[in-house]
Parts: sequence; structure tokens; C-alpha cells
Amino acid sequence: MLAMLLAAGRGERMRPLTDHTPKPLLEAGGKPLIVWHIERLVRAGIREIVINHAHLGAQIESSLGDGSRFGAHIRYSAEGTALETAGGIAYALPLLGSEPFAVVNGDIYCDYDFAHLPARAAALQASGDAAHLVLVNNPPQHPNGDFGLTDGRVTEPVTSVLSPQSSILTFSGIGIYQPGLFTHIPRGSIAPLAPLLHAQIALGKVSGEHHRGIWVDAGTPERLAELNGQ
Repeated sequence: MLAMLLAAGRGERMRPLTDHTPKPLLEAGGKPLIVWHIERLVRAGIREIVINHAHLGAQIESSLGDGSRFGAHIRYSAEGTALETAGGIAYALPLLGSEPFAVVNGDIYCDYDFAHLPARAAALQASGDAAHLVLVNNPPQHPNGDFGLTDGRVTEPVTSVLSPQSSILTFSGIGIYQPGLFTHIPRGSIAPLAPLLHAQIALGKVSGEHHRGIWVDAGTPERLAELNGQ
């Protein structure tokens, strides 16, 4: 299967670190955040990788090259101006093929086992679902979470006596999607992902899982320093 790594964001909350370095190239544990993903994808047998970029994108291409030194084959989707998540995926569709593909935020650190992705993609294809999301426990900076998860199905968050806040989880930035979810988006337009997911959740077309391991959204200099043990 193919995987897309999202690397087009400006990283405003990471300034001044991102004034001269794209956020996915900031280092954690001695290597760029995005390299952790590439290496883990390759170890999982996923070697065909698409990376989108906008802000300082030439640095990303120069740093990662064609991916051969990682055992991967990397192709790039250069947006010029960042198109947000769904817009970026839609722009890259010609590179992503006709089968379900994985998408991973390039600025997170996570020990989710990417070896699970091909089986999840096959299940998605068989079920006719539009998406499969990996959810995590709510981090301190996002205590209210994003979605509910019941019997492997992603739901809208509901807080009540019968459905406590602890059952609401945060989207990890790791998902598997059917290409058809994005084909209606005009290529080159700016489009967020959340409205598409909410629409599919309403149709009962989104599956999910709860990853209970390490997950860090390295979205600020403070969280990146914490990740680096500083």
C-alpha cells in the first residue's frame, strides 16, 4: 500500500524554529520527526511514500531525496501554498492510486505499529467504509478530544452519565482513506479534513481503533523540548 506524509504546514506555533526549518524536519531523539515515520513505514513493508510540502519545501526534498537511503521510494506533491489536509490529499491523488492509502501527520511522534496498516486498509476496502482513524488518549493541550469510539466505530463525541468524557478520544493524525473521499475537491483548492470526517461519521462510514502507546503532537517548542527530554 501507499502512505502519504503531511509536511506542508507553516508551523506557526513552532516559530521561531520553523522560520528557517520545516516543522517535519525538526529533530526528536537525534533525527527529524518525519524520518521516524519513513523508517517505521519501511520496516512495516510500506515503501511507496508521497510527501506534500509548501513552506520551505525545497529543504524537505533536499533532505530526504528519493528515499532510497531509507529503502523507500518517495515522491513529492509540491503545493506552493498549503492547501490544508483534505486539499493537500486531493492535490496528491494522482500519486496515490485507486486503493485505500494511509496518511500520517509529519509533525507527530508515535510508536503506532504501521505493520497494522495493510490489514486495516484491506478491511476498509471490504467494508465499504470511507475512513479508518487511529485515536489516542486526550493530551493536556486537547482535553476535550475529537471523537467517540464504540465497538470499532468512530462516533461524534457525546458527554453524559452513560457516555463519560473519558470515552472521547483525540485523532492521532494517522488514518486510512478511500480515494473517493477526496475526488469531489477541486484540485488546488484549500479544504480541511474535519468536515469530510463528520459527514462520513454521520453515515456510519468511519471505523477506528484506540492506540494506547506513545503519541506526542510536537506542535510547540515546549512540547518538542519535552519530547527530547530537555
